[in-house]
Amino acid sequence: MLSVTAMGVRDRLLAAAAPDYRLVAWLFLRCLALIYLVAFWSLAEQIAGLAGSQGIYPIAEQLRNAAEQHGLLRFLLYPSVFWVASGDWALRAAAYGGAALAVVLFLGWRERPVLILLYLLYLSLYHAGQYFTNFQWDYLLLESGFLAIFLPGGSRLVVWLFRWLLFRLRFLSGISKLLSGDPTWSGLTALNYYFETQPLPHAGAWYADHLPEWLLRAGTGGTLVVEILVPFLMFFPRRWRFLAAWLTILWQVLIILTSNHNFFNLLTIALCLFLFDDRAVARILPRAWRERGAASSLLSLPARPAVAVAAAIAAVAIVPASLVEGARMVPGTTRIPLITTWTGWLEQYRIANPYHVFPKIEKERIEVQIAGSLDGQSWRPYEFRYWPVDLDRVPPFIVPHHPRVDWMMWFVPISPVFMDWFERFLHRLLESSPPVTGLLASAPFGDHAPRSLRVDVYRYRFTTPEERARTGNWWKRDYLGPFYPLPFLSRQQ
Repeated sequence: MLSVTAMGVRDRLLAAAAPDYRLVAWLFLRCLALIYLVAFWSLAEQIAGLAGSQGIYPIAEQLRNAAEQHGLLRFLLYPSVFWVASGDWALRAAAYGGAALAVVLFLGWRERPVLILLYLLYLSLYHAGQYFTNFQWDYLLLESGFLAIFLPGGSRLVVWLFRWLLFRLRFLSGISKLLSGDPTWSGLTALNYYFETQPLPHAGAWYADHLPEWLLRAGTGGTLVVEILVPFLMFFPRRWRFLAAWLTILWQVLIILTSNHNFFNLLTIALCLFLFDDRAVARILPRAWRERGAASSLLSLPARPAVAVAAAIAAVAIVPASLVEGARMVPGTTRIPLITTWTGWLEQYRIANPYHVFPKIEKERIEVQIAGSLDGQSWRPYEFRYWPVDLDRVPPFIVPHHPRVDWMMWFVPISPVFMDWFERFLHRLLESSPPVTGLLASAPFGDHAPRSLRVDVYRYRFTTPEERARTGNWWKRDYLGPFYPLPFLSRQQ
């Protein structure tokens, strides 16, 4: 048996031989705390309208359906703190409480318990939000938050798991673009359409849309390279990993400059920290930060046995499941029932996710617009906070905020799968539900409920520089007619 002195020498030799990630982990947790903060705060003022008693998908209805469908397994298959309390106050408390805990995490107090609570609260809000929280960035935040639980006292395995997450995010996002068969990606014309047709463009998208054709094609090709080939460098030696990190960060910054993708790109940049090591990161951080990171218990050497074992068990569950989830993206893949059941269980916890960001690009921007009437004769539109409606309004930059209803409006005319939420939304407008109308910029009749609603369809396009100089408009539009699945709704008197 080694003596205490010999064990100390061994530990120092191991520390000298292996790169250190304690500062990297400390910095990542600060970034994760800020991202959790904006994600919870963004949801806090929306969650009652999405899942409250007068919301689009009331949480009480969801819990009742889960109980009927799953019985005693409901607590495992619908994991949620809202089994304890599910009133509107509980929804808001979970969101604001998560924001407060994010501040606690940023300050470095009781990191592991706080990380566990943050994960459980966001997972609960994810389930409560239904369609509105079922996005790639919500998956990514949950998976990142789950892995972060193993950073305090954890082993180097956690660094590898974060790299594996970043690799899957980038590679699957890229390869899905080719597997989708969308000719705009294979033909390098995706960016000719993307800036105009993305869900919530800001002013930077207007300028990007008018870049030269050759540059847009080069940007499309560059996206495929950065998403499909560059991720493999993440498993190469040190300098190659640095190259992968900087190229990934560059692309995320370019996306932020041209798109409103909430906290998604910021979290991707934060994940790139695990491609560096402490020696590289220390060069750009203030001395006080370096000292605090070095003094932390994150990724300590040697790792705490219990934490190392827990991380290893998580890896055994996550890595095979993530491979299966990735393989499902390949057309014609055979599903094995036992494995499908296993990954289905993990899916409820969002710790082994498939990622496929914009595998297909829309070539036209089709929008539905809602108008209400008190008498069936005169109509007034419902105004959204960020959804393009007014032709002369500057498309706003709202990163890292995520307006859930505004974003979901993009899907309505292009996918019938989302008709259920839209019909529910319209019925809440007919009731003039305060939490739901509070999600909008304004309700045309204040607290009064409209007698009727009308839904129309428009084709929106960016103006040319000449048209904008002449009219001051950022958009131009063509009326296409009534929205036939739900052209007209009336409130029963």
